[in-house]
Amino acid sequence: MPLLLLKLVFDTIEKSPMPFFVRPIAKAISGKAKSTFICPQIRQHLDYLEGELGKAAWFAGSEFSGADIQMSFPLEAAVARAGLDQSRPRLMDFLVRIHARPAYQRALEKGGEYALLG
Repeated sequence: MPLLLLKLVFDTIEKSPMPFFVRPIAKAISGKAKSTFICPQIRQHLDYLEGELGKAAWFAGSEFSGADIQMSFPLEAAVARAGLDQSRPRLMDFLVRIHARPAYQRALEKGGEYALLG
């Protein structure tokens, strides 16, 4: 999650209003931070998580647990903001299974839909 937060911050910097003479410097710094550290680290973490789901159905083993609940939000954020897609089929299947759980559906009924891109 910290890497996803860093990406959000640096994406925001690039889009924020600022004096015209500062914009190229801010964009260059932001772009370099994202291309050399943030995005490669996000890819590495997603690759690791994809591999872990190759060992068992859920993050902590064969049974659904609190670890899966905890991992669902960062993966939702990664879909919305960090390029998590079908190239990592285990992670995407994990999210489909989380969304299909009755407790997840009840939570949406009570709390309403949420949007990470808003």
